[in-house]
Amino acid sequence: MSELYIGLMSGTSLDGVDGVLADFSGERMRVLAHQASPFPDALRAEFLALNASGSDEIHRGALAANGLARLYGSVVGKLLQETGLPPSAICAIGAHGQTVRHRPGEFDGTGYTVQLNQPALLAELCGVDVVADFRSRDVAAGGQGAPLVPPFHQAFFSPHGERLAVLNIGGISNLTLLHASAENSVLGFDCGPGNALMDGWCHRHTGQHFDNGGAWAASGTVLPDLLDHMLAEPFLHRQPPKSTGRDLFSAAWLENILKTHEDRHGPAASVDVQTTLTELTAGACADALRRNMPGCTTLAVCGGGAYNQYLMQRIQKLLPGCKVQSSDELGLPPLQVEATAFAWLARQAILRHTANLPKVTGARGARILGAIYPA
Repeated sequence: MSELYIGLMSGTSLDGVDGVLADFSGERMRVLAHQASPFPDALRAEFLALNASGSDEIHRGALAANGLARLYGSVVGKLLQETGLPPSAICAIGAHGQTVRHRPGEFDGTGYTVQLNQPALLAELCGVDVVADFRSRDVAAGGQGAPLVPPFHQAFFSPHGERLAVLNIGGISNLTLLHASAENSVLGFDCGPGNALMDGWCHRHTGQHFDNGGAWAASGTVLPDLLDHMLAEPFLHRQPPKSTGRDLFSAAWLENILKTHEDRHGPAASVDVQTTLTELTAGACADALRRNMPGCTTLAVCGGGAYNQYLMQRIQKLLPGCKVQSSDELGLPPLQVEATAFAWLARQAILRHTANLPKVTGARGARILGAIYPA
């Protein structure tokens, strides 16, 4: 059986698709190729709209899923072209899909998580087995369905030593704590907003999809009362296991907080709101690390947030006893980590190996994750 797998990730930042072709044949996994494709503006806008209830959702969601599968297929094609490999050389593709709702444990005691995807179309387009729908089995077993990357972080980053944490800053931020206890157990959880609120506010006021390097935020001033109101969000103070998404940290959540702040203090300058949102992301991540792994000496940051220099500086300032660095320094560039994790998750499914960590997600036990769509 081939040990070559492709992983595809499109996260809550809604910036596009990252894909990797990974080789698991040696003692240490190697990424052979990485490709990225931005979302077309119309597809990005549709996914953003589908995060909230609206008209004709089933029809619109199905067509958006088809569009995502075609974008996934183009990334797969670029990976194969870069490496000169035929589709037959690849064992499977792990395709995460686009999360539009995430409500585990709610409503009826089970809840749900929805990743729009069309893995059957992707298998048809690429001629490679596809593994998708990774989260729903964990939710069915009473878990949060997230985060799923901590076991991959454990497999890839553990050799770099103890007291190491991995922080992924996508649309939402999540932490993995390696060797978090005397039993060397792994903990992981969503710790709060990542880029989602910052990117949304930046696009609204500058027309840019993100604050490049955090330069706009760096030019403003933190509004202490606004920050305190944001940090009072109950989710930030819940004990793990926990997960969240745009269902909570949405434009509506921000507007409600800003309205209260304006009633008390008058309107805030848009740049100062951006600075405060950046401080919210940094503060929530730093506080979660201090509370759950006070002895952490190294924090490896991945995801798009790793390229926000101002955000990285703020996290470092809030964690003076911890070295905050890019995951690149541990051998895997920030934009490759999550895609590689889904290549690993696809391999676990093909081999019929369990892939969730019950202590992380809260599931009743270890489960094989993902549905397989043969080529």
